[in-house]
Order: sequence, then structure tokens, then C-alpha cells
Amino acid sequence: MTDGPTFVRVAVLVPCRNEAPTVAQVIRDFRAALPGATIYVFDNRSTDDTAAVARAAGAVVKREEHPGKGATVRRMFADVEADAYVLVDGDGTYAADRAPALIERLVREDLDMVTAVRNAVERGAYRLGHRFGNAFLTGLVARLFGVRLSDMLSGYRVFSRRFVKSYPALATGFEIETELTIHALALGLPIGEVSTPYRERPAGSTSKLHAVKDGIRILWTISALTRRERPVAFFGTLGSAAIVAALILAYPLFVTYLETGLVPRFPTAILCTGLVLLGGASYASGIVLSAVTRSALEVRRLAYLQQPGPCRVEAPGEGADGGAFRVPSADAKREDPAAPLAAEGSGSRGAD
Repeated sequence: MTDGPTFVRVAVLVPCRNEAPTVAQVIRDFRAALPGATIYVFDNRSTDDTAAVARAAGAVVKREEHPGKGATVRRMFADVEADAYVLVDGDGTYAADRAPALIERLVREDLDMVTAVRNAVERGAYRLGHRFGNAFLTGLVARLFGVRLSDMLSGYRVFSRRFVKSYPALATGFEIETELTIHALALGLPIGEVSTPYRERPAGSTSKLHAVKDGIRILWTISALTRRERPVAFFGTLGSAAIVAALILAYPLFVTYLETGLVPRFPTAILCTGLVLLGGASYASGIVLSAVTRSALEVRRLAYLQQPGPCRVEAPGEGADGGAFRVPSADAKREDPAAPLAAEGSGSRGAD
């Protein structure tokens, strides 16, 4: 970082589907918070006037025909050029005035992802079921990867160009947030968190999130990504479960054999043998896939390192897409009392 202010091109990415009642206000709020940023609205097959409303509010509007938030984010990351990317839902629940704090944290600490940790300020903003599900899934991933996370499913984040242009984006739906987090953790990227108010959806706006259906998809995504990123732990757990089950079933057979010298239940004995063989095969699969995963991780790491650093220093007005955002020097006195609030585990790197 230089001693003076840093200028970065900022793009605000707003994936939308049927958000006509809220998208205009979201655009106005982010234009006020980030006057130099370019705001992109990617319309994911909306059946209302989302695109027209967003265009009238001054956003750059594009349409994505592949269904799902993940598919829309994939298109955004591929098409938009900037130094810092603000990803936010178009439902009006996130505080746009926290965006400068998120970007400053990203730039000053050379991070690759800063997540806005939701702090509900209205009773109906964060339903109990969603809060419990988020806590459970976030805790599960944190335990699997040995880090501390506060809000894995937040839809409000800031990314460096290096992250965006090296992220494969394989998810198609609301599991995209899970994939973003695990990608950062698997590569050991520097990440941070900033607390932000979280509001209830405005009247007339309906959520696209289905708690049970999308919760199952997210849990399945965690399982699949754990299998891919931590094969020894994944297949080792399955192998251990199979062997433990075999030992439990075999215990009465062993006792009977000691007492009578006979094995009366051959089907159970065959099942126990099969479970032990399955457990051994599972262990072997984990070891073999670990070598494959390591090679794939090296390729992804090299793709990440081929991109420019977290944020480039720009003079105002330089560059193509995205406006220039001025990040004050670290020594400058902050006029805004809402300084970035570091959440627990912020500024950490994922487990290698």
C-alpha cells in the first residue's frame, strides 16, 4: 500500500429475479454510497419489470438466461472488469452505506474476500429457522476447515479481482455462497468480515429462498465440496463408520464362537466381512483422491497467482469498466464513525 490515498475501480454486481419493487432503491443507495462505482444488474429471467426499472435507475442491465443465482454470478464474474467487486442481493435488505467499509478493509489489508456479517435490526429480517440453519451450516464448514466463520450464507460480499477471475463458479443456485466460502478456504486465501445491519424485505418483495429445499441443496454442496477438498477426512469418516458397524455386528458372533466353537449366523458374518472390506476400500480411496486433490489445488492456486494483486492502484478516471473509489490512507482520520467492525475470525486465511 502507498502512503497516500488509493484509487480502485469498483463494480457493484446485483443479481436479480423479479425484484422490481426493490431494485431501484438498491441502485440509488449504492450510487450514494459509492458515487464512482458502476452498478450492474443481471436480470435472471425475471417476469416483471426488473430490467426496465433498473435501467431507468441508471444501472447497466444484462440478462442471464441460465436459471439460478449461481449461474448469474458466474456470468457476472466473467463479463465485468474492475479492481474490487461488490456482490449484493437486489432485495433491499443489506445496508449500502457499509460498502465503503468493506472495500477499505479489502484494500488496506490486501484481502481477497470480505463478507458482510448480518446483524438483524428488524424483528422479521432474520427468521429463526434461517438463523439456525445458517449457524449450523456455517459451524459445520468452520469445523471441517479449521477456521472461524460468522456468516457463510451472507449475500453481501466484496472481492478482489484476483479472486473473481480465478474462481471457477460451478454452483447454479443459492449454494453459490457456500461455494465462494469453501473456495477461499481451500486455497488459503486471506479473508475478512465486517458487521452490517440486515433489514426486513420491503413490502411487495418476496423471497426466492426455500428454507428446506435450498437448505438440503446447501448441505449437499457442503458434502460434495468436502469430498472434493478433504477426501481423506470424508472417506476416512465413511470407512470408520463401516468398520465400527462391522465390529458391533461381529461382537455377538465372536462371543458365540468362543462359547461353542460355532458361527451360527453366516449371513451376518459375511456382512461384517463386507463392511470391513468396504471400510478399507474407503480409506484407500481417500488416500488416492488426496493426491488428485492436491494436484488440482496446485492448478487452481497457480491460476489464482496469475492474476494481478488484490487491488491495483489507479488514478481517478483510469481504466475501463468500473468507477474509481478513493480509499483513504491508513493514517488519515476517519470521518465516518461507522468504521469496519472486524468480526471474529476476520482477516484469517483458510486451512491449506
